Amino acid sequence: MAFVTGLFLIDAPASALNNMGQMEGTMTDNAVGVKCIWTREGAYPYVSAQAFRYWLRSTLEKGPWGWRKAPIYREEKIAYTDANPIRWWDDDLFGYMRAPSKRASAAAAREADAVLESFTPVEETVTRVSPFRVSTLVSLAPVRIVNDFGVMARHEGDPVPHEHQFYRATLQSLFSLDLHAAGTFTYRQKTGYLNLDKVRMAEAQEKKLEELPEEKAYRLPVEERLKRISALLEALAQLEGGAKQALHYTDITPDLLIAAVTRGGNNIFGHVIGVDSAQLPVVKIEALRESLTVFNEEILSRVYIGWVKGYRDEERKRFEASLEAEEGLKSWREKIVLGHPREVLKELVGELESNPSLLA
Repeated sequence: MAFVTGLFLIDAPASALNNMGQMEGTMTDNAVGVKCIWTREGAYPYVSAQAFRYWLRSTLEKGPWGWRKAPIYREEKIAYTDANPIRWWDDDLFGYMRAPSKRASAAAAREADAVLESFTPVEETVTRVSPFRVSTLVSLAPVRIVNDFGVMARHEGDPVPHEHQFYRATLQSLFSLDLHAAGTFTYRQKTGYLNLDKVRMAEAQEKKLEELPEEKAYRLPVEERLKRISALLEALAQLEGGAKQALHYTDITPDLLIAAVTRGGNNIFGHVIGVDSAQLPVVKIEALRESLTVFNEEILSRVYIGWVKGYRDEERKRFEASLEAEEGLKSWREKIVLGHPREVLKELVGELESNPSLLA
């Protein structure tokens, strides 16, 4: 099975992209802290995978791709989507869990709420493992957290003090998209793989989805699968979101991105980015060369490297020189596509469209 496998970096020059809420033991009663991993080396700011997935979903919903968002319903202390991957693109690529509620209050709410009339009925618990996976975004190096003190003073009387934290860091995340699972819905009696109950299977048959009896699955036409996959990949390079944007206005689109189609879901690029003596990001040439050599047979596409000009230009020059050096990556030059992240992800989408067997 093939996966789009990769990593990306987000430059956060003065940012507070994901916060933990109220801090204790501060000078003010209103103090917001950033999420950090604390180690002996220092503080590593991070953005949770949940926050990132929210950014990506929001970007997809607002974008030009015709993204079909699943409706959401809240029932007392739980919330769920329609859990129908045939209709809804995010149920397909981001997964779901939905169980029939047996509580009387839930039944009454369903009868009284017109919104639920459009929901697909559910006869048993349906779950779907997310074909799209992403790691926590973590700073490449420990940084010093800044405590900023401010006031609300647009009123008569004493100003109202407040505090918040921010940092200067480069965040890295790994990602993977299971191309086989995208648009393929199983009905196996196993947690995460009972994507379709009898109601959803009947809809799959009605819409004439391809049946894969050996997998106990139904599959969308390849053109529809490519639409969903293309939207997600292109949205990665147009990402919007993040906390404290009114104060810090951080561009969260990737500044550096590496991606390829690989056989198997392990991330082959996990160790190719490091930091120099100034704690700034560098491409570890030998690590990249080794990864490309060792996993040569598992790499099913060209290797796409998106690098924004103006970001670490001297490091980019060093990398480009290594592509021409005999002892560097010269033998891979024809297989490496270097450009802006938006451009290279569109080229990756083009390769998938020209070679749909990668989605098999």
